[in-house]
Amino acid sequence: MIMTFGIMLVFFAGLIVILQRIRLDDSSFSNYAVGNRSFGARYQAMSFLNTWYPGAMFTAFGGMAAASGIISFYVLSYSLLTVMLMYMMAKPVWMWGKVFDLKTQPDLFSLRYNSRHIRTIAAVIGIISGIPWLILGMQALGEMFRYLSLGTLTFSQAVILGVVVIAFRQIWTVRIGMRGVVISDFYQGMVAYIVGTAMLIGLIVWLIMVEGISFSSLDAARFSLPGPGSKEGPLFLFSLVLTGALGGWCWPYIFVRLFTANGVTSLKKSAGLAIPLSFIFCLALLIFGMLAGILPSASGHPNDVWFIASQEAGGIILLGLAGTVLLAASMGHIDGNIQATGAQIANDLLGNYFPLSTRQLIVISKIGMLLLTLLASWLSCMALPALFSLAVLAYQGIIQLAVPQFMGIFWKRGNKYGAMASMSIGFAVAVTLELTYHGNLPWAYGLTSGAVALIVNVMVYVVMAYVIPQNQSEKARIAALFELVNEKHHDANCRAGGAGEQFSCSLDGGGTRS
Repeated sequence: MIMTFGIMLVFFAGLIVILQRIRLDDSSFSNYAVGNRSFGARYQAMSFLNTWYPGAMFTAFGGMAAASGIISFYVLSYSLLTVMLMYMMAKPVWMWGKVFDLKTQPDLFSLRYNSRHIRTIAAVIGIISGIPWLILGMQALGEMFRYLSLGTLTFSQAVILGVVVIAFRQIWTVRIGMRGVVISDFYQGMVAYIVGTAMLIGLIVWLIMVEGISFSSLDAARFSLPGPGSKEGPLFLFSLVLTGALGGWCWPYIFVRLFTANGVTSLKKSAGLAIPLSFIFCLALLIFGMLAGILPSASGHPNDVWFIASQEAGGIILLGLAGTVLLAASMGHIDGNIQATGAQIANDLLGNYFPLSTRQLIVISKIGMLLLTLLASWLSCMALPALFSLAVLAYQGIIQLAVPQFMGIFWKRGNKYGAMASMSIGFAVAVTLELTYHGNLPWAYGLTSGAVALIVNVMVYVVMAYVIPQNQSEKARIAALFELVNEKHHDANCRAGGAGEQFSCSLDGGGTRS
C-alpha cells in the first residue's frame, strides 16, 4: 500500500503545486467562469479530452470491450465525430461568445433565441442530467482505491476515501474557477492519456507476447454487431453513435470548452490535436479490453481488467500507475462538471432574474460548487441501486438540447417558441419512454428512447419555425449574428453594445464592422 498509494500521492502533490502557482483573477465573472478566453490549442485539446474521457473509460468501456467485444468500438466512432463537431462549431460559438461575453451554454441559447426563459430551461436540464454522472465518477474512484489498498479497504471504505480526495481537490476548483480547471486538465490529461496510452500499448504487447493472447483467441461472438434480426434491432448501433456524437456537446461542462479558447484558430487546432490523441487512446483501450478479457483472473470481473492486467503484468508499481491514471482522468471530468454547474447556478438561474454584481456572481458560483460537491459526496457514499439507470436516463434527456443548439447555430429560421417547446417535449418524451420501456423499445427497430425523442424534437422545432415566423426585427437580429460569423477574420476583437442587438468588431486586418 505504501507503493500504490505513494505513486498516487506523488501525482497529487504535483497537481497541488501547479494549482497553488496559478494566479487568482476574479476581477470579472468571465475570468472566473471561462478563464478570460485565454487558452491556446494545446491546453484546449487536453482540457477537452480530460473532460470528455472520464476515469470510468478504463472500467466501464474497458469492461464492455472485455465482456462484449467489438460493439464497444462505438465509443471510438462517436468520440471522433464529437471532435469533428467541435471543428464545425468553433467559429460561430466562439465569435458569439467573444462579442456578447457568453459564459455558459444557456447563455448561447438566450442570445440565439432572444429569450430569458430558455436560459433557465437549458440550465435546469443540464444540471439535473449531470448529477448521476458526477456520482458515478466519484464511485468509480472507490473501486480504484479498493484495488490500490490490495483488498485492505472494503468497497464502502474505498468510496469514502475517494470522495474525501475528490472533495479536497475541489478547494482549488472553487477558489480559482475555470483557469484552474483548464491548467490542471493539461497536467491530468498528460498523465491520463499520454502515460495511460503508453501503459495500454505496453499491456497489449504483454498480452500478445507473454500471455499468448491474440484476436484469434477470442470467440467469434465477440466480433458480431447487432443488425437485422438481432434482439437489439437493426438501428441500435446507429442510435448509439448518433446520440453519443450529438450528446457530447449538450453537456454544459463539455460545451463551455468552446468559450475558453483565445480564438477560433486555437479551437480548430485543438480539434486537430484531439483527433489523433483520442483515436490512439480509445483504440488502445478497446483492443486492450478485448484481449485482457481472456485472462482467467478477469473472468466474471470485466470492469476490473485495467487493474487486474496491470497488477499481473507489472506488480505493485504498475498497479499504482494504473490507479493514478484513472484518478487523473476522473478528476478532469468531475472538476469540469462541478465548475460548469456552479457557473450556471449563478449566471443562468439566479443571475437570470436578479441583477447581480461580479462579486455576487462569483460568490454564488462558489457556493453552488461547494453545495454540489457536498451533495454528490453524500450520495456517492450511499447504496443507490438505480444509479446507472438514472445516468442512462439523464443521457437520453440531455441530448434533447441538441436540436435547438445545432439547428440554432446553423439555421436562421428557428425561433424561441420552437426551441423551448422542442427541447421540453423531447425531454419529456425521452424520460417517459425510458421509464416505460427501460431502454428496450420493441417497436423502434433498435432506436433508443433518446433517438425517438429527437425525431419528435426536430418535428416540433421545424413546424413551429414555419407556423410562427420571425418578425422583421428578429430577422435582422439573426442576420446580423450570422453575418458576424461570416466575417473573413476569425479572431476579431469585438464588443457588444446596448441590449446586445448592436455590436462592433475590430478585425485583424484593420477597420471596424458594425
